[in-house]
Amino acid sequence: MTKEKVLEALSNVQEPDLGKDLVTLNMVKDIEIKGNDVSFTVVLTTPACPLKDMIRNACINAIKILVNKEATVLVNFTSNTTSNRKDAQAVLPKVKNIIAVVSGKGGVGKSTVASNLALALSQGGATVGLMDADIYGPSIPIMFGVRGERPMMMNHEGKGMIVPLQRYGIKLMSIGLLVDEKNAVVWRGPMASSAIKQFVTEVFWDELDYLVIDMPPGTGDIHLTLVQTVPVTGVIVVTTPQDVALADAKKAISMFGQAQIKVPIIGLVENMSYFTPKELPENKYYIFGKEGGKRLAEEYDIPFLGQVPLVQSIREGGDIGIPIMVSDDELSKQAFLEFAGITARSISMRNAQLPAQKVVEVLE
Repeated sequence: MTKEKVLEALSNVQEPDLGKDLVTLNMVKDIEIKGNDVSFTVVLTTPACPLKDMIRNACINAIKILVNKEATVLVNFTSNTTSNRKDAQAVLPKVKNIIAVVSGKGGVGKSTVASNLALALSQGGATVGLMDADIYGPSIPIMFGVRGERPMMMNHEGKGMIVPLQRYGIKLMSIGLLVDEKNAVVWRGPMASSAIKQFVTEVFWDELDYLVIDMPPGTGDIHLTLVQTVPVTGVIVVTTPQDVALADAKKAISMFGQAQIKVPIIGLVENMSYFTPKELPENKYYIFGKEGGKRLAEEYDIPFLGQVPLVQSIREGGDIGIPIMVSDDELSKQAFLEFAGITARSISMRNAQLPAQKVVEVLE
């Protein structure tokens, strides 16, 4: 066996999403050969890649069939999260991907989805931040059990910066960490927009693979401010299967698809898809309708990122400050792990196939 023969064999292994072979994509590193033992590292486009086993098996088969059927093959994995950020002078230059989680209406579980997506990506090995941009109804402090805590300040390059809280391995920032939760935030649009700009420019996010932003419901000032302040990699739309939620989800999809905004839709996730009682884990009750989100994704030709069931433990975890992704409920965690894996793949494909996202110019 030689390194050249190993590379030649691996040039027959396709990266499933990007449609090219691992060698052409420069994803194979550190080949070592000792007798019949061969080891190498495959550099994935995201730590949260759900296709590791498929890629590993394809690599092993290629070497056994094309190089040496007696070979013992060890495939290691590392990752270099892809990004389409090109402008080092842009806001948040050390953040590789900025993901906005949106919904057309409230009550569809957007914060639950954003929180557990951030945690699932983090558990996959990525460095992740979660920003609560829902100025009027911040829920992240409750969901992460940090009510009443206040962030520290630091001096960075002569500028005062807010240090995000750390919880469950991710960085957190929310207006709920800065104001008394008993007081309503009574701000006009410009004040709320100003706060969002501060959360982006005056919080020390440092290096992140993903910054997940939990947006307020609807399509308003804060959404416009965000896309005018930072180059958003893409948007995840959250809906429930019922028609009234789907109608509002269409508006969210339409907003980001407008020519003057044009932020890519990473995909749509359907929350509260069905109810499964703990005592009857095999049963599914479609309380809010069946597969409405999937049909909507097909109608608009956007990726369908998965279904999250309506499970009591997901609600309870959010209320007591222990999100489902850090609980011991393996069944519910699986839905979010699958959703996060598909999302990470969609982001990688978006970065490979579309040009770099720019800050949206001021809309008149």
